[in-house]
Amino acid sequence: MTSLSSSPSLVFTVRRRQPELVAPATPTPREVKLLSDIDDQEGLRFHIPFFHIYQHKPSMEGKDPVRIIRDALSRTLVFYYPFAGRIREGHGRKLMVDCTEEGVLFIEADADVTLDQLRGSLHPPFPCSQELLYNVPGSDGIVNCPLLLIQVTRFKCGGFVFAIRVNHTMMDATGLVQFVSALTEMAQGAHQPSILPVWQRELLLARDPPQITCNHREYEQLPNTKEGTIISYENNMVQRSFFFGPTEIASLRRLVPRHLGQCTRFELITVCLWRCRTKALQLAPEDDVRMMCIVNARARFNPTIPLGYYGNAFVYPAAVSSVRKLCENPFYYAVELIKKVKTEVTEEYVHSVADLMVTKGRPLFTTVGSFIVSNLTRFGLREADFGWGKALYAGVSQGGVGPAFHGVTFFMDYENEKGEEGVLFPIYLPSKAMERFEKELGDLFGGDLKTYTVFMKSETSKVYGLCTSSVHTSQASIFIFIMRGDYYWRSHLTCFSIMHKNNMLICPAMKQQNINYSEQMLQ
Repeated sequence: MTSLSSSPSLVFTVRRRQPELVAPATPTPREVKLLSDIDDQEGLRFHIPFFHIYQHKPSMEGKDPVRIIRDALSRTLVFYYPFAGRIREGHGRKLMVDCTEEGVLFIEADADVTLDQLRGSLHPPFPCSQELLYNVPGSDGIVNCPLLLIQVTRFKCGGFVFAIRVNHTMMDATGLVQFVSALTEMAQGAHQPSILPVWQRELLLARDPPQITCNHREYEQLPNTKEGTIISYENNMVQRSFFFGPTEIASLRRLVPRHLGQCTRFELITVCLWRCRTKALQLAPEDDVRMMCIVNARARFNPTIPLGYYGNAFVYPAAVSSVRKLCENPFYYAVELIKKVKTEVTEEYVHSVADLMVTKGRPLFTTVGSFIVSNLTRFGLREADFGWGKALYAGVSQGGVGPAFHGVTFFMDYENEKGEEGVLFPIYLPSKAMERFEKELGDLFGGDLKTYTVFMKSETSKVYGLCTSSVHTSQASIFIFIMRGDYYWRSHLTCFSIMHKNNMLICPAMKQQNINYSEQMLQ
């Protein structure tokens, strides 16, 4: 586990030209198009920024990324013409796109810095991020504002940053990748995108009459006293990025018994963050906490949602646990919760969400005790190639969703300075909680995963334990998994306590004569 911090002393100047509106290169239909009832929920009414960072390429010497991208943008908007329009709000807070051909905002800029000077800072939080994606005054509203803001900033070395801010009601991560891919294709000379855009937002409109058929704990409306929650520290928040490489993933994988089957990298990191973050916030043991996982629902439909659909087609079901159960149960307790809610996402579940939106006034998701994870590692963000090759970094420019809600993180593919591929994620926490969060991660990955063998009445059971501190101290906290045939029993042993279960004596210390202790690492 590596904590990544940007250099606080790195300051550079960005010179920007006046923002301009880039319209479609040729006339496009003048019409009004409804967004879906998944698109226009309150939780998606914000703008989300992404950075793509490219290094100098000798074969592109003399070619200007600003000119190339601006020209490609106008031609791409012929196919994605709704982006050149403006959002309007109708009856019942229903959102729609007025296709006006007004255009999207584009900024040309130059920075007096090289990529070499930025090495070690090519991740959130970016130094001078507001200079690399300037918030044009009056441009960040949801209705009656440009739907895209793009800034291309050239570096002195010949590299550049392609920064894009997207009105989230228009598209999700799949849609963003599709749009940026189309833009890169046009930048390299294509006459049309290889995947043509599909609107068809009626696929995810509410039914008539609407029917809420599923349990949606992600939209429970709970009172927020603020005391003891992350919101109460909003003026003392810090952001930091963390990197999990192959070593950390392997360590987490050893915490899950085989009967749960293969766990994804997403599930392992999500559970790790949920537990460590909850402990760091020091919430009351009886409080409920939620982990909401973004689930792409495209393939859950029959037939599947058409290729080229770039609207929001995801839901975020909530795994719910008390703080006590989450923190005191073994690691795989939370893995089971995450696996369960992911399997609950069906075509009916998505329709139920859309129906809930129109029935209950398009509510915001539950923010009290909530944490949301979005997995961007499967989208190949770094593959976007304007002609300068693969991006050094591609992903969100920050954690959270602006000032509205800090409890969101994004998993992104990242290559560290050692050349290791892994997962990078930015996270916001109150400053003191961030210190505790880092300590929780340090304790977790600093512990040794060992195999214990218990001999009792000629029966052998394998016991798997994670020591979060040295086994030679009285402060060891050990998670134990005992396997007898196909049956697993679990316990949390602290301070070398002795526990009895089904006439079996369990003790993680060598002091008991009937216990054979081995420090062999689990494979």
